[in-house]
Amino acid sequence: MSLKILRQDFDKWMIPVYNPAKFIPVYAKGSIVWDQSGKDYIDFTGGIAVNVLGHAHPLLKKTLEKQASSLWHIGNGYTNEPILRLAKELTNSTFADKVFFCNSGAEANETAMKLARKVAKDRFGKNKINILAFNNAFHGRTFFTVKAGGKSDYSKYFEPLPKEIQHASFNDIKSVAKLINENTCAVIIEPIQGEGGVIPADISFLSKLRELCDKYDALLIFDEVQSGIGRTGWLYAYMYYGVIPDILTSAKALGGGFPIGAVLTKQDLAIMMNVGSHGTTYGGNPLAGAVAGKVLELIKKDKIMEGVSQRHIWIVTHLNEINKNLNIFKEIRGLGLMIGAVLNASFINKADYINKLSAEHGVMVLIAGSNVIRFTPALNISEQEINIGMQRFAKACESFIKIK
Repeated sequence: MSLKILRQDFDKWMIPVYNPAKFIPVYAKGSIVWDQSGKDYIDFTGGIAVNVLGHAHPLLKKTLEKQASSLWHIGNGYTNEPILRLAKELTNSTFADKVFFCNSGAEANETAMKLARKVAKDRFGKNKINILAFNNAFHGRTFFTVKAGGKSDYSKYFEPLPKEIQHASFNDIKSVAKLINENTCAVIIEPIQGEGGVIPADISFLSKLRELCDKYDALLIFDEVQSGIGRTGWLYAYMYYGVIPDILTSAKALGGGFPIGAVLTKQDLAIMMNVGSHGTTYGGNPLAGAVAGKVLELIKKDKIMEGVSQRHIWIVTHLNEINKNLNIFKEIRGLGLMIGAVLNASFINKADYINKLSAEHGVMVLIAGSNVIRFTPALNISEQEINIGMQRFAKACESFIKIK
């Protein structure tokens, strides 16, 4: 007899770094999730911008099953066909010449910063080690990436942290100019801050940032873990901005739900990482390579990115209508299907409360800090699913207004 699992079992058995929702999802298809009791939820989270083609896409499932029947894991002493095909597809589709595969966005960002440090050391000497990041940024939870992130709530428990990382103000080029210098080896930035509140960078800001990096021989790293793989309506957000980084990190939606991360860069930088300078046990495994390759194929073949702007309009129209009736949001911002609804001053720090009420009404949303409700649904979410989900979200907001 199988063990019956309850939500309170998480509190008994798991290290408490999360506080999961009261319900336990057990089945999902497309943009609908069902819990243990059979209740359905419209999923506007996309697994935190991961399930780019929704849940249980039949062709991704078929691809995974086919690869699982032949080769799961081989180790980094060997290569494999699916991962090489994926590398070729990524280099054909972007500015990059070379790719390194890992398992997550944090690993990709860790690798990118290690690459920047090594390039600077080999080219310019031991003093060019500083990394410039941004306030409210999020780059992962490893020791290096949590320091690069600009939120002390994520890093304060683990001090002392790695040194030589400074933080400028996002979208403020004067702030960058005060900190960047000849000892700066890299600048790492999210073109659209995700956890920091769904804040798109200004085009002029990124252009001037590129100029400053060139002036001081600093590598420009774009963290596109959340903004990549079609979420903005472009394969990667740098294409929308017209600003080419030296290194780009990708993960989340790249695997459509299967764990994978990638670091993309140019030939002259890639060759600085010699054999043995970095590695990973599971990174670049055949299962991940096969699924991610199919994700990219389907996004292009089914013209998924072409529908992102329309879905953005549908969601934002609903949010504006909710705001017209309830006056709950100060601002609605974002690009494509990376949307943030900023609560007005009357409801400060109430985002998580609205998140919980939304679940009670049968819709899954995210937060980005304590004042922003975040929407990162599957790129192929249907108009009907959006309409149902936003109707439920509206009811959650109405409930919040009544009991606030």
